[in-house]
Amino acid sequence: QVQVVESGGGLVQAGGSLRLSCTASGLRFDDYAMGWFRQAPGKEREGVSCISWSGGRTNYADSVKGRFTTSRDNAKKTLYLQMNNLKPEDTAIYYCATRSRGLCPGSWSSSYEYNYWGQGTQVTVSS
Repeated sequence: QVQVVESGGGLVQAGGSLRLSCTASGLRFDDYAMGWFRQAPGKEREGVSCISWSGGRTNYADSVKGRFTTSRDNAKKTLYLQMNNLKPEDTAIYYCATRSRGLCPGSWSSSYEYNYWGQGTQVTVSS
């Protein structure tokens, strides 16, 4: 049984930083690309980033480029999202998801490209 669990969310002031973590069990973690998504109240789920199985290739949404960095530690079966210079518009529930392939496709920001999802962790950025 695959289990995906996010952690690290919280309340932070604008300009601050947070690091989210995601663990995935029940699958060969280092075989698959992973993604981060977020959903703000009243908005559709948005792709934030995708990282290939090795961590060698990453993709980011334009809204977070230069501020967010995704990485992974395959030995620990853990995915990370380092978020710097946070803005109030980054407030959302952040989700981690696994792909069934090792690379991030051109459509990496579509939720249909991912098969297993965590329950999400809330990130709130105050102004």
